[in-house]
Parts: sequence; structure tokens; C-alpha cells
Amino acid sequence: MLRKIRIIIATICFVLITLLFLDFTGTLHAWFDWLAKIQFLPALLALNIGVVVGLVVLTLLFGRVYCSVICPLGVMQDVVSWIAGKRKKNRFRYSPALSWLRYGVLALFVVALLAGAVSAAALLAPYSAYGRIASNLLAPLYQWGNNLLAYIAERLDSYAFYRVDVWMKGIGTFLVALLTFVVLAILAWRNGRTYCNTICPVGTVLGFLSRFSLLRPVIDISKCNSCGLCARNCKASCIDSKAHQIDYSRCVACFDCLDKCTKGAIGYRLRRRPASEPAAVGPVGQVAPGSQQGDAGEKGISRRGFLSLTALLASTAVLKAQEKKVDGGLAVIEDKKIPHRATPIIPAGAESLRHFAQHCTRCQLCVSACPNQVLRPSEKLKTFMQPELSYEQGYCRPECAKCAEVCPTGAINLTDLAEKSSIQIGHAVWVRENCVVLTDGVSCGNCARHCPTGAIQMVPSDPERSDSPKIPVVNEARCIGCGACENLCPSRPFSAIYVEGHERHRII
Repeated sequence: MLRKIRIIIATICFVLITLLFLDFTGTLHAWFDWLAKIQFLPALLALNIGVVVGLVVLTLLFGRVYCSVICPLGVMQDVVSWIAGKRKKNRFRYSPALSWLRYGVLALFVVALLAGAVSAAALLAPYSAYGRIASNLLAPLYQWGNNLLAYIAERLDSYAFYRVDVWMKGIGTFLVALLTFVVLAILAWRNGRTYCNTICPVGTVLGFLSRFSLLRPVIDISKCNSCGLCARNCKASCIDSKAHQIDYSRCVACFDCLDKCTKGAIGYRLRRRPASEPAAVGPVGQVAPGSQQGDAGEKGISRRGFLSLTALLASTAVLKAQEKKVDGGLAVIEDKKIPHRATPIIPAGAESLRHFAQHCTRCQLCVSACPNQVLRPSEKLKTFMQPELSYEQGYCRPECAKCAEVCPTGAINLTDLAEKSSIQIGHAVWVRENCVVLTDGVSCGNCARHCPTGAIQMVPSDPERSDSPKIPVVNEARCIGCGACENLCPSRPFSAIYVEGHERHRII
């Protein structure tokens, strides 16, 4: 029964979190964006103490249920492992914990955060890794399916679906997502939860806490016949059936062992130490007949050392708290190219490049949710996979704050739309040699007509001749850097006006 309940809740969480990355309408975000905010690392970076404490208490009460129910990457591995189990049953076996690797990776993760290499740390974060997989691998399939339905509906004179552009937002992030998925799928196919118990920093932290959980699987030696069926079905490889031991730091509370045991020798019970049992005597995890199982424990690291490492991680969190090709179906339009920006553009509400880099988990949720297609992952090494704005597909509309609504860490934080309209994320720069007014001798003014703040005015190119071709002049004090001028400029391949980002946003 416990296993069925766990599977039902995990399936619901997994499907809803996945849909957060796939839903381009923004409908689900209004209802279920809290699922992204209760992920461990986003909550830690957002200094959401309530969520962090809640997850810690949850682990101390029930073990690593976060890893088997809430974490989408963990559930994805379970799905792959379940499919593999259809071909070969009873395929797992007990293996000793690689404590040196687990805590070594955790130490590297902390060092990466301290050094400001958040992109490197994001490669190890489970929620961020799954976000990239969903955004880069699953979203295009979802959108192509939507376009197919839109095509069918169009033939039936129905407007139930509408087409969306499917395009690759970043080749580097796509390759990282693909490699992550392939590696995790192979590991899950062969050995179940290898990643969670050797690489994942969140799994290591929660694994340490789960050693002291109040409820846990318990082996009753008086009923156990040492058949090893529990160990052969443990995807965490944490049950030593011969020694009647369970490594609770690696147990993800999937309850598979409870269902597989034909003798009822494993139960999910309260942790209790008999009064006659010395606190530090006896083999790890062994149970005497008629008694409850003791603490599992782990060799290779002291409790004081781990708590120091965890405190360091917590203090780190506080400190680092396809484009259209034709015009009207007739004239071929040359693709726009991304201009060179000395400073990247980040969303309104991100405050500054430094603040954004410290708090962004590179999960790509804002990239998936952006209805204007202006957000994409950075390809630069220093800010690799960090979202930034570029205006080839659209521009950042003042009436939209979807990125701030879905951000689970507070890296993008807006109180209301009025605040966004007053934030200057960059300023427009006119490039004289690209302007069609001067190169083609035509009248334009597209940038001035579509500027939402009226920061662009058209003036005569020759001040002494009122009838000379009019060119744009940018009032930087009023420009908010929305990119409407850059996006709608007819000049190709580079716009005659582009937005240069600001390292620190300003209020105008």
C-alpha cells in the first residue's frame, strides 16, 4: 500500500513539474508553480527557510521521500529503471557506499558555489538538470505535437489549437541536456539510483539526515529467511540481506522491498533502540530477533565533518543567496543575427549581473515560460546556461512578468508590472551604417513608432535641411531596454538599433 501511494503522488508531482516546462500557454504556472519552489536547491538559494526546514523535517520523519516523490530527476530515473525491470527482474545487488565520492562531489559543489562557478554547480543540481532535459529535449516534441493538432484543427475549421515556433534556444545547453539524459538513463537502466547515491549533492545531504529518520524500513531477523529478494529489488543497492543491514543514507524510501518480501520480514516502522543495547556496539544496521533495527551509519566521514560541510553549504546559499522565413508568404526575409553586446541583458527584476548569477539555478524554467521568446541560455563560458535576453524572435513586453512569476529562487523578482515598466535593463544604441533610411534612402521610423516609452524620436539627418531623411535619436534616460526597436527594425542581418545591457539595473 505504501508503495502504491508513493507511486501515485510521485507520478502527479512528476507530470505537473514536467508540464511547467512544456506549457507555453502559462496556464499551469498560475496553479502549480509552487512545485518548482519546493525543490531543495531553489528553496535554499531563495533563502526560503520555511521550505528548507519543511524538507529537513520531512526527511527526519520519513527518510528520503523527497528523492522518490518530489525530485523530478529521481522519478525520471525510476521510470527508466522500471522499464528496464520489465526485461530483467531481480537485477540489483548490494554494493558498499562510495562515501569518498559522495562527499567529494558535495565538497566540489560547495567550492564551485563559493568560487562563483554557478554554471558548474548547476550541472550537478538535480532540479536544474531535469529542467534542462524537459526544456531542451521534451519541449520541442510537445510543441511539434501541438502543431500537428493545430494543423488537423485548421483543416476542420477549428481554433482549439494554434501553431508555435519550434527552435533551438542554445546549442550548448541542448548538448548538456542530451548528455545528461543519456548518462542518467544508462545509469538508471543498469543500476537504478547510482546518480542519486554517488553524485547528487542534494541526495548526499538528505542521505545524511535520513540516517536519523524516525520511520524507516526495518528487517525482522526472526521472519527473514535470507532469500535476498529485497536486495535484488533495491534500486538504491543499500540492502545487505546476508548481514541483515540497510544503509539508510542511501535508502530513498521507495518501499519496493516491502512489496517484494514474501515473508513480511521488512516493515516501515519507528526507529527504536532497545534499552539494553549499547549505543555504539554491534554491526551497523543489524537487528536482533524481536528487536527494531538500529542506525545504519556510514564509514568514511565523521558527523562533525559533515555538519561543517553542510554549514558551509548553507552559508554559501546565504552569500550567493525556428524563425519565420517569409513576409506574407512572398518575399524571403534574411535571418537576423545576434549583435555583439558588451554586457548581456538579463530580465527586469534580476537586479544585477552578480545577483542573478548567484541565485539562478540554470533550470531553464523562465526560458520555457517566456511567451515572447526573448529568453535563451547563454553560450558564454562565464555565464553558461544562464538565461539572457536577445530580441531576434520578439521583444520583452512591459505588460509581461512571466519569468518573475515562475522563477523558484527569487533570482527574478518583481512586485508588479508597474515596477517592471520603470526598470532600465539596458539602453538602445543606433548604428548609423545599418539604418535603411541612409543605406536604402527610404522612410522608416519603425523603432520610434513601436517604442513603448517614447524614448526614440525621429529627427532630420541634416539639421540644416528639414526635409532630409529622418533618423532615430535615443533618449537613454527614458529607454528601458525592452528591445522592441531592435526586434522590429527592418534592417538585415543586423538591426540598425540594438540594446546594450546594464550590469546593474536602474530605476527611471
